[in-house]
Amino acid sequence: MSDFSEFESENPEAQPHIGSDTLQRIVASWPRRASIRTDMAAFMQSAARDSDVTDYPVRLIPFSGHPRFLEAPEESRRLVNTLGWQAYNARVVAAEEYVANPTFEMLTHGVFPGVERYTAKEALQQSHIDEVWHTYMHMTAMRRTKEARGLTEEPDYSHPVTNRRLFELTAARSEKWERDILFLVWTVVGELHINKFLELLARDTTIQPVHALVARLHARDEAAHGPIVAEVMKDVFVHLNQEQCDLFIETIPEAIRALGAQDYEIWSDILAFVGVAGAEEIIAETRRSPDSGPMLTDFSTVEHLVRDLGIEERVDYDFSPPRPHSRRG
Repeated sequence: MSDFSEFESENPEAQPHIGSDTLQRIVASWPRRASIRTDMAAFMQSAARDSDVTDYPVRLIPFSGHPRFLEAPEESRRLVNTLGWQAYNARVVAAEEYVANPTFEMLTHGVFPGVERYTAKEALQQSHIDEVWHTYMHMTAMRRTKEARGLTEEPDYSHPVTNRRLFELTAARSEKWERDILFLVWTVVGELHINKFLELLARDTTIQPVHALVARLHARDEAAHGPIVAEVMKDVFVHLNQEQCDLFIETIPEAIRALGAQDYEIWSDILAFVGVAGAEEIIAETRRSPDSGPMLTDFSTVEHLVRDLGIEERVDYDFSPPRPHSRRG
């Protein structure tokens, strides 16, 4: 089984700036690099678990150091941790199933102009296959955790903040082309940044190894998807009309903020579901804390594309690295 860090460092496909020759190499490498081709059997095998090992990194629970949360029984805190892992998977599934996959279909079916090269269509179809497989991987991971932890009920975390914001914006648009552009923006930003999201778990040694494996396999595929989407967008963007260009540029910051956001609404639902005392206070004080902030702040891959498209002066977003600060817990 290939290691994601090796793939990332040794493969030119993982680099953000590519051309048509590299796109062809990505397509040609798919049979030997795609996890659906190389690691399906390993993933489908039952993986050993240690019941004492956490399911989700404690450092990623935004209120992990809040006094009221620390006062909760250990059993409750463990359940919050497990449901955090389930919500993480649900967030990935929602992004793939309800946003990325429909957009890949639109790209390959000619909804957006400019996707004429066969190599581009082939790369998009391969990526679409990968995305469906990723949905299955994360759904399977959730099912295995449910059985292993004896979960009989769970809160509804099927509509994460990333999708809620997109659907709010599309609901306010009357024209189909506007809704299509919004899906395109969300998919482009999502595919360029998702590795940062997956890496939160991919190399984490504090959680169940099988959970890190799911993120690592997914991340290895996405190391190719980002450059594919970036290259395809160079063809698509120059064929958009003025209104489409304006909407694309205008909503990039909205997509960045939504895709990097900490989902306090779902965390609130999890705390209430578990019955942690003072749940509303915990969430409110965590959100007000100077240490609070988005879940992800590194969108340098999106910045690279913005520069490649020559629209950096029109995108109203500060890509500068945030000032470091300490976090509670």
